[in-house]
Amino acid sequence: MPSGRALRKNTVPIRAAAPGSPRPRLGGAGPLATCRLGDFRVAGELAPFLAKVIVISLSGVMAPGAVTAAALAAAPRNRHAGALVALGHAVVEFPLMVLIVVGFSYWFRLSSVGVAVALAGGAMLLVMASAMLRNAVRPVKLKDPSTLRGPLVTGIVLTAGNPLFLAWWATVGLALANQAASLGIMAFVLFALAHWSLDLIWLEALTLAAHRGSKLLGGKAQRILVALCGAAMAFFGVRFIWTAASAAWRWR
Repeated sequence: MPSGRALRKNTVPIRAAAPGSPRPRLGGAGPLATCRLGDFRVAGELAPFLAKVIVISLSGVMAPGAVTAAALAAAPRNRHAGALVALGHAVVEFPLMVLIVVGFSYWFRLSSVGVAVALAGGAMLLVMASAMLRNAVRPVKLKDPSTLRGPLVTGIVLTAGNPLFLAWWATVGLALANQAASLGIMAFVLFALAHWSLDLIWLEALTLAAHRGSKLLGGKAQRILVALCGAAMAFFGVRFIWTAASAAWRWR
């Protein structure tokens, strides 16, 4: 059994609260129930919570979208395009997780913000789709100096310009983030890493398979893959713009 000194070493010091005062809160999101790393209550709640996070997150991660299409389009040139897109996704997602917990979720739920993001994101998707469709009519260059930078920047742009992504974090994601914060800082970090790791694993698996398949089937298969992904990007771009225009029309 660990000694009292050992237990004190595993305990993060916190300020003592006055009798009857409210317990400390992280940005108003939820109480920090405990800061003791070995707390049995937190350990008992953390495992089921992370399991719930994985199940809920998979429904969004595996749903086809613009990020998936962009990763697949880059796969013939870079077999690790999925990992790079996921890193770009994380550049936007990790700061967003912190912002919604400290109280910025209200702004992401505003209709005007959603319309602006949808218009900008839709326009960007159409531009990228146009470039993909143009590239589909000629052989894909396997040695491209932008293969490292391209997928990474694409992940950042498509994540920031996706209104569905913001809406998910302002609703479902907010509830999960608040619950994680209520279990402590370490639980919140584990929640963020668990959620993002699903994006990383899924996108990397897709692009590895697509890269291998394009190598086996040749240049024609690569152009078909790029064309299909370009068409998917165009579809999502039009969908975003249509959603924004419909919302703006209702304001009249």
